[in-house]
Parts: sequence; structure tokens; C-alpha cells
Amino acid sequence: MELAPSSAYGGIAEIGASNLSILLRMPDVSNRKVMMAVTARAFQLWRSEVAPEDTVSDVCRVAGIKRSTLAQQLVRGKVSAATVVLIARGYGLSPVRALATFEGYEDLPDGIRDPTDAELVSQVSHVDILRLLVARSEDSDGTGTDLLLDLAPLVHRNSVRAWIDAVDPGDLRQRLAASTGIARQNLSAQLTAGRLAPAIAVEAARIAGVSLTSGLVVTGLLTAEEGGCRGRPGPGTGCHVRSGARLPRTGPPRRTRQADPAC
Repeated sequence: MELAPSSAYGGIAEIGASNLSILLRMPDVSNRKVMMAVTARAFQLWRSEVAPEDTVSDVCRVAGIKRSTLAQQLVRGKVSAATVVLIARGYGLSPVRALATFEGYEDLPDGIRDPTDAELVSQVSHVDILRLLVARSEDSDGTGTDLLLDLAPLVHRNSVRAWIDAVDPGDLRQRLAASTGIARQNLSAQLTAGRLAPAIAVEAARIAGVSLTSGLVVTGLLTAEEGGCRGRPGPGTGCHVRSGARLPRTGPPRRTRQADPAC
């Protein structure tokens, strides 16, 4: 694979196949510095602006976190993104804009967009897909009627890996390892465990060209509303798909409690 510079895009990868060349346009993130955690110094400055009159104990009480937890993070010199999100929520601030205060997350608010169809489908669990198939296979007197199914809320067991696979342009894992410095085996371990560090999730979205908050939603750091998913109410998913969506079926009408799960 050879990379050639492009003014409109970061690079153009040319892959030769017989006499054909496939051009893949990809955003250039090669020169971006990825911060894996918020520095304690930057956090303290932000905290003093958010709650200038409050002590550390006050901030922890408002955010619902243990003082010892924050103290340990400050001693290590690195504060987790989850801590920033909890404090922002506690003070009625936008978690996305709060994260954008720190290096590595500055473009988060401007990078919000609607999820792609592939992202939405990736957040339907295998169990729900099987339930839908079984429901549609039933053949009774209600042909042509609608079926209401409750989908499992986020985060389902395979949310993170399914999202990565859905947005992967073909070399996402390799490029993530190169841009963040994470070892491939460590990245694989995170995906197997169903988690992904926030900075890596955001970088994955940058590389894939999807909403920068998508990865933060599927990992459970942000709710769908906080992630800026437009057009869908309901708790924590970030998708247009509704858990109570009407689906064609061949059996008699059946209704279950309508939910609005996440995607």
C-alpha cells in the first residue's frame, strides 16, 4: 500500500489489483497527538472554573464520586474522562463540552453527527435479532399486522466490538495502534472485555469518519442525548432506531411493554 498526499483529504491509499486501483480516501490523523488521560493540572484548572467556591470534597459530593478516588487520580497525575463527565453532570454542564476543554478532545462538539445505518444495526444484540426472527416466523391469523418488541438497552454485551467492526474501513485496528501507541494485543483485550478507553474510542471515530461521540456512547461513558444523537428520545443509546419500532410480522398482533433502547 502506498500513500500519496492530498489537499482535500489526509491521504489516498492506492491498492493495486490486476490492472485496477482502488482509491480509498481517508482522513489524515497521523500527526494528531492522542492524550490517553486528562492531566491533573488541566483538571484542577477546569475544576476551579466550574466550581470556584467549592472544595474538592464538595465537588465529589455533587458528582457522586468518592473523594479517595479523585485523590488517587490526582496523585497519579491523570484524571479519568469518566470523572470529568460525572462532575459535569453534577453541575448541570454538557459532558461533551466539558471534555472538549482538555487536550485530545477539543474537536468533540464539532464532530457530532448522526450515527450511520451500520452503527445502528451494530447495536442490536444477537439475542434481539433472534427474537425478531422467531417472532416473524410465527404464522397465525394476524398476517400483515405489526409487532412491538423491546430491544435490550445499551450497553449490550458486544456493543463495543460490534461498533468497531461496523465502522472499520479495513485497517482501523492497525491505524489505532499506530496513532495511539496502544499495542495490538492490548486493544484486542479491551474489545474482548467489552470496553475501550475514551481517547481510543474518539480516535477510532476520527479514523472511521463517524460521529466523534459514537464510541463514547457505546462504551457507556455518555448517554445518547449527551452524545448529541438527534431525532431519538429515550435513555442512553445514540440511535434513531426505536426499541418499540413496528416490525411486519405474519402472526397475530402481540404487544410487549414499549421501550426505547439504545443503539
